[in-house]
Parts: sequence; C-alpha cells; structure tokens
Amino acid sequence: MNSPLGRHMLLELYQCPDNILDSIPAIEKNLLDIVDKINATFVSKSFHHFSPHGVSGVVVIAESHITIHSWPEHNYAAIDVFTCDESIDYKLVEDLMVEKFKSKKHQAQTIKRGEV
Repeated sequence: MNSPLGRHMLLELYQCPDNILDSIPAIEKNLLDIVDKINATFVSKSFHHFSPHGVSGVVVIAESHITIHSWPEHNYAAIDVFTCDESIDYKLVEDLMVEKFKSKKHQAQTIKRGEV
C-alpha cells in the first residue's frame, strides 16, 4: 500500500480557560507560535468572533492547515490539523496545543488521508 497523502489530527480540548477561547488575539498567537515551533510554513490566516462568544479560525500553512472552533461557554475547542508533510511531529503538535490552550483534559485521534 502507498503512503497516505496526508494525516489529519482531530483534537478535542476540554477545560480550557474561557478568556483564551473567546479571544482572537490569544488564539491567533497560540496557533502561530505552534506553526513556528513545528517548522511549518505560514501562508495566511482568517478568524471570526461570534456573538455573544466563540471563535472559528483557520491558519493555512504550506503543508496544509490548522482549524479551530471554540465554545468558551463550555471551555471547549475542536482543533483539526491536516498536513501532507510526514516530518511534522503530531505528538509535539498535540502537546503544544494542550499547553498553549491550558487544557486540563484532551483527546486526540490521527487518521490517514488519501491512501491512494
């Protein structure tokens, strides 16, 4: 079987501080710091704040993308990391996300994409 075209991490972050999850500047800084620490190549970003609370955003990287959807009222964020570069260390990504978003509980699952 051929190598997959990409890997897709589904990350559930629970018990995160609501002030982080409701702040575009905090979320943006966290994600861009992680992009830098995993040696990914930043391309662009877009974030939207919902009323009364919550943020959705995407950071496009040359290797693919990182997305976040936050529910501060539940202290929860759903993060997806998709890359086509096998050198990206997904355990490091997971650890950095937990650290940056101060998650006290999390779940991560990585799936292979495009096993063509």
